[in-house]
Amino acid sequence: QVQLVESGGGMVQAGGSLRLSCTASGRRTFFSARTMGWYRQAPGKERELVASITSGGNTNTVDSVKGRFTISRDNAKNTVYLQMNSLKFEDTGVYYCVSLGLPQTWGQGTQVTVSS
Repeated sequence: QVQLVESGGGMVQAGGSLRLSCTASGRRTFFSARTMGWYRQAPGKERELVASITSGGNTNTVDSVKGRFTISRDNAKNTVYLQMNSLKFEDTGVYYCVSLGLPQTWGQGTQVTVSS
């Protein structure tokens, strides 16, 4: 069983940047084979998948964050990152790291607050 731990959230002014990290741990994580993603849950809204990265490094981002958010991974560190630039108020929410294979595995979430 893999465990995911996020870090890097916090409060930032609009236009600022944050980098989220998510590290996988466990007896046999097979991290490099996993498709990883970052979900976001904004206040009063459903969770949405904002970015994903395959084992081969192919990435996808939702239109609302294209050009501002970049997902990447370091398999040697069992870590996936979400670089968030030009942050907007509407990026506020709890960000969850997720292993997207079956069964899905979720981290505990990290709060990102963008002040306008």
